[in-house]
Amino acid sequence: MFEEIPLERPETPLLDSIDSPADLRELSQEQLEELARELRHYLLYTVGRTGGHFGAGLGVVELTIALHFVFNTPEDKLVWDVGHQSYPHKILTGRRDRMLTMRQSGGLAAFTNRSESEYDTFGAGHSSTSISAALGMMVAAQQQESDRKIVAVIGDGAMTAGLAFEALNHAGDLEGDILIILNDNNMSISRNVGGLSSYFARMWASKPYNVLRSGSKKVLSALPPAWKAAHRAEEYMKGMVSPATIFEELGFTYFGLIDGHDVDGLVNILENIKDIKGPRLLHIVTQKGKGYLPAEEDPFGMHALSKLVPAAEKSTAPNGTRPTYSKVFGDWLCQMAAADNKLIGITPAMSEGSGMRDFEEQYPDRFFDVAIAEQHAVTFAAGMACDGLKPVVAIYSTFLQRGYDQLIHDVALQNLDVLFAIDRAGLVGEDGPTHAGSFDLSYLRCIPNMVVMAPSDEQEARLLLTTGYRHPGPAAVRYPRGKATGCEVTPEPATVEIGKARVCREGNSGVAILVFGTLLSRAQSVAETLDATLVDMRFVKPLDEKLLITLAGQCSLLVTVEENAVKGGAGSGVNEFLEGEGLGVAVLNLGLPDSFLEHGKAEDMLAACGLDSAGILKAIEHRLA
Repeated sequence: MFEEIPLERPETPLLDSIDSPADLRELSQEQLEELARELRHYLLYTVGRTGGHFGAGLGVVELTIALHFVFNTPEDKLVWDVGHQSYPHKILTGRRDRMLTMRQSGGLAAFTNRSESEYDTFGAGHSSTSISAALGMMVAAQQQESDRKIVAVIGDGAMTAGLAFEALNHAGDLEGDILIILNDNNMSISRNVGGLSSYFARMWASKPYNVLRSGSKKVLSALPPAWKAAHRAEEYMKGMVSPATIFEELGFTYFGLIDGHDVDGLVNILENIKDIKGPRLLHIVTQKGKGYLPAEEDPFGMHALSKLVPAAEKSTAPNGTRPTYSKVFGDWLCQMAAADNKLIGITPAMSEGSGMRDFEEQYPDRFFDVAIAEQHAVTFAAGMACDGLKPVVAIYSTFLQRGYDQLIHDVALQNLDVLFAIDRAGLVGEDGPTHAGSFDLSYLRCIPNMVVMAPSDEQEARLLLTTGYRHPGPAAVRYPRGKATGCEVTPEPATVEIGKARVCREGNSGVAILVFGTLLSRAQSVAETLDATLVDMRFVKPLDEKLLITLAGQCSLLVTVEENAVKGGAGSGVNEFLEGEGLGVAVLNLGLPDSFLEHGKAEDMLAACGLDSAGILKAIEHRLA
């Protein structure tokens, strides 16, 4: 058990001898427990130096070793769900010495990435995709007449998503050779592992039992009463000691419950079941954060880790007191809930990240975490709105993409009163393209009945959240990850006129800079340098059309600035309006390029996109030249 994260590289001689899973398979089975200890120690060291997810990775150390020991990867396909538990996998697949580049520009990705390694069979940052992807690989193997094995690893949290159940249902129908490993680390599905259940789990995974079961089905199938009696006895026995029934009914052969930290037992069971034909599900129980005491005691708080800095490297500069935008939202939510008992808070498994912990504690009867089920979250809110409640859905921009049909069909089409508080809008830095909120302005503004807002600071965030909440229809407020500006905030809730922009600076150069969101602070110095008019647009939909007409008559160039894809974004909305009105003023659209941007520091990424002050100024001067 480790109680501290090492700041110096630990001694890991056995791990250092492994440059690929082929090297791992040269070890004796007796050496695997020591390898697990070294791997866990090295994982703590590297994540301590880089930051990133590590609780889930600590929980699958033994499983990762066993999988690469038993299966012939990369020929056999191993599909990790989400990917934040893949750090041990990365270490064992030739990337050990690059772990200190994790989440840095040009370094290793925070999740599995097909372009990074042949062992990363499927890129994943969102949850619940593993079973569907593995089924596709299984069918590909069948079509190519290959006997390679296909294994998907999915957590109990990811199993709550509809996509996972759709894939499970299809897998039973296909009856192909696939192994699903359900990593249960929160006891949300399973009961405690006891001696009786462990005994039967080992029995069901044994080769003699499965030979007997397969043979008996053929023999007893000719004798229906005997077969039914034997089948009932088997199901009764399973029902007493494991949650097998649902998976068996879906067509899987179920094995479980298994201690996921017994590497020797995992190897033995995987060896026994890897050649069994048909869909199989191995249910293991692990502890998130295993081996690191603080993570074991607080698996939610220690889901990810910020970079640890040695004392000699720490800055003496005082820490800032600026709140995060998530905190701003959480405080606003509690304040509004105190004044309106119809307010309901909903989140798809992101209560802490979205700043809802205080709300959850203060209003437990009005808080709903629906697990990783974004589609359900949106329609659940729609149902509440039908009968007079005031739901607020707190959701990351990248995850709202998964509930897009429900947003259109269930909320907007029926013009229901639902407010979407969209966190992590724009670039998210080290988490990379899977988590970037690059497209929400594009995919929201084309939906009828939607009001779409982008605040420029925390005061504006409170104003626009209140405006959206009091608007009798669907509304969305998007804001970025990280610290707010530290501006003064008016404590009492207030609203602004729907569609009304805010002119921050009047200029005389014939240039107007129209900013959607928090890039306003970066455009401020540019406006002063150019003597340009600066506008905080606030609303992406509806636009302040009256102001746009006025500016088009006064200016020779309008510049739109947004932390969203240029294609289809807020600037495109300005272009469409001006064209529709026959206003011929020149327009320069600045935003994110038409590409998926790899991970790095958010500030560096904005600069690379020309969205820092220097980049905005350069683009405008180039256009004016």
